[in-house]
Amino acid sequence: MINRKNIARKSYGAVAALALGLLASAPAGADTLVPLPGGEMVKTLSDGTVVTVRLSNESATISPSMGATPVHRNAWVSGAAQVDIAGASEGSYGLIIPGYTVGCQVNIAGGGAGGGVEGASDWEGNASVGANTSGELSLGPGQAESFYILDREKADDFGNESHKVYNEFTGGSGSVAWADQTIGLSGCGGYAQARAFVSVEIVTDSVTSWVTLWGRPFSLG
Repeated sequence: MINRKNIARKSYGAVAALALGLLASAPAGADTLVPLPGGEMVKTLSDGTVVTVRLSNESATISPSMGATPVHRNAWVSGAAQVDIAGASEGSYGLIIPGYTVGCQVNIAGGGAGGGVEGASDWEGNASVGANTSGELSLGPGQAESFYILDREKADDFGNESHKVYNEFTGGSGSVAWADQTIGLSGCGGYAQARAFVSVEIVTDSVTSWVTLWGRPFSLG
């Protein structure tokens, strides 16, 4: 006589074994999406111009490293920057320069830690000392470095190729957005962090001013 209870138990056991097998064969690591709050700052310049800088739609996707070692980290970051200026004279303009600071075993919550970007570019937004235009970084303990998101190819006054790290706007507002910008960090054996920044240079008839809005730090693992 067929024992239907025994058949049912064997069937359930086979299904459970198959499920365990699928779990065991699944990848150990998976991408982790980290929503970030962005931020906003308002600053009144000496000539009365009011500058509002916003960082929005910010997120980071932390991925298991291609190097598969503790000293390699990968992330893809996205966000948008908006700038509004009120009370500026006609002909005023601004430069929006977004980027990220990455630190290895160092506190970057203050916005600097050796990797700040205040004054890291000249008034035309050309990359110079303090930041570069590549998200591939090699850092040791206690080190921090900044990089710019944008790398716009543009002919100079003599027709030669030049690269700009800014988005220029005129009038009362400007914006720029980025998606899936790579942060690749190697050489860091301890904890690592990154944070976005939006630097803005405002030029009016009577004043030239530079302000920087910092995003919230997030862990790279």
